Amino acid sequence: MKKELLFRLFIGFLGGVVLSYFITIAISLIIGDGNYYPCVPGLTERFGNEVTAVVIQTVLSAILGAGFAGCSLIWEKDEWSLLKQTGIYFSIASVLMMTVAYVCEWMEHSVKGVLSYFGIFLGIFIVVWLVRYIIWKIRISKIKEGLQNNH
Repeated sequence: MKKELLFRLFIGFLGGVVLSYFITIAISLIIGDGNYYPCVPGLTERFGNEVTAVVIQTVLSAILGAGFAGCSLIWEKDEWSLLKQTGIYFSIASVLMMTVAYVCEWMEHSVKGVLSYFGIFLGIFIVVWLVRYIIWKIRISKIKEGLQNNH
């Protein structure tokens, strides 16, 4: 279990950095003025220069990726109910996401900004959870069907 956790943390760490980098490229392309935007201007202002801001954003993105990947082990706790798994995973993931998003200035620093960002996060979480739930229901049905056909 520890070996699997360390592996997932490592992969998530790298994945967080890579995903963050691709997001900055996408944002730069969407802005479309020919400049590369490695982070939001507010983060650069807060830390005094772009290099420090990018380092902070990269480290936090890596931690975020590692956190999400490490938390995925929660879904393998068969002795826990789906409600318990979902609640614990969502609690950890939302604290991680909201903290990193706030520090990196990915959201407006106001009650409206925090609530809006959380609402978007919650919406995405629900959609992903429902898709995963449906996929598992289909898989379980196929397994049951296969078992019935073998008897």
